[in-house]
Amino acid sequence: MTKASLYQQLKQDIRQGVWPAGVVLNQQKLSDYYQVSRIPVRDALQQLKAEALLVMAGKASLMVPPLTAAEAEELYQIRLQLEPMALRRAFPQLTFSLLGQAEDLLHQLEQNQHLSAADRGALNWQFHLILYQPSHCPHLLRLLHSLHQQVERYLGFQEISLNYANTSHQEHWQLLELLRAQQLDAAVALLQQHIQQAGELLTSHLRQQPA
Repeated sequence: MTKASLYQQLKQDIRQGVWPAGVVLNQQKLSDYYQVSRIPVRDALQQLKAEALLVMAGKASLMVPPLTAAEAEELYQIRLQLEPMALRRAFPQLTFSLLGQAEDLLHQLEQNQHLSAADRGALNWQFHLILYQPSHCPHLLRLLHSLHQQVERYLGFQEISLNYANTSHQEHWQLLELLRAQQLDAAVALLQQHIQQAGELLTSHLRQQPA
């Protein structure tokens, strides 16, 4: 297993709950589990730490951070501010070719019902990125990419625990149709509703979980 493939596998396993929130990970444990040397494990752990998918636990170990209502609420509130801005800025440059690429991603999601949460999350981000990339706002796009890294675990949790995938997918189709019809205000309103409802559903569920 290469360093890159180990990183992707470990990231997917965190999102799918193989390594649940609160579990402490160290190089030796992961080296034994994935049957690789400690060097690629160390590099993968550092990369995941940089993405905030892992946090320090003592001097030499890392922990999968808990999913909290407070963090989820904050992340979705930031999404609610930044993503509509990106869509508005990108809209004048959104071509039918780009919208066709976004549609292809939605078809991929429909045709591959057994995708992992990590793979669905990656395609979900690619869909949004196609719509935001033409904004030509590099700082905004970097912020959104960093934000997506933080939200990833919650996206997987939504799909697995809240059965939210179908709702999200239908809203993506509606968003695409509004953009094709040049209805920017309606598209932005739908995007805001999409983010807000997902955030409210998630935070409400997390608040009901035992401490």
